[in-house]
Amino acid sequence: MPPDPSTEGDLLAQRDLVLIQRIQEGDLDAFRELVQTHQQRVAGTIARMVGPGFDYSELAHEVFVRVWKSASRYRPSARFTTWLMTLTRNLVLNEIRYRSRHATVSLDAPQSEEAGSPRDLPDFSAQGPDAVLQQVELEQAIDRALQDLPENQRTAVVLRRYQDLPYEEIAVVLETTVSSVKSLLFRARTQLREALREFLD
Repeated sequence: MPPDPSTEGDLLAQRDLVLIQRIQEGDLDAFRELVQTHQQRVAGTIARMVGPGFDYSELAHEVFVRVWKSASRYRPSARFTTWLMTLTRNLVLNEIRYRSRHATVSLDAPQSEEAGSPRDLPDFSAQGPDAVLQQVELEQAIDRALQDLPENQRTAVVLRRYQDLPYEEIAVVLETTVSSVKSLLFRARTQLREALREFLD
């Protein structure tokens, strides 16, 4: 019998709470475990929020620096992941604003090899070259379509589709209501379907 997702999520949330409590006491081992647990989530969220050509690794590192420095201010009124995604979003928005004011490098520039990629790409080994090419083109089209969305819509889609956050947590991150989140997602999905129509037909 497969595990109950809600129970599994509760167990992970409880583990996060124990770790953050230990971090509040200055436990570096707990901090390392927390980073290891959530670094892919943070890196993937940043990558999809800012799009290609952005070295997200430094920003992801800064998120966890903030976690360490701000741990004493965390209160378990919300899940740790909600707090973590709020920190991530705020840092991304600050970086985007900074880069728009000091635009020296195009966000469309090729991403450096050092930046790597946080995404869990599908296994193409059993597919033919045409299928692989089509999948790569689809991934690139999704990236472009996401970047064309307003920031709130893009964040809602990333947190819902790629991080599987419930509406209630997304509402906290975006500082809005659940009904507003649903409306944002509806409008975003409508725009994404139109942008990706050639792949969906």
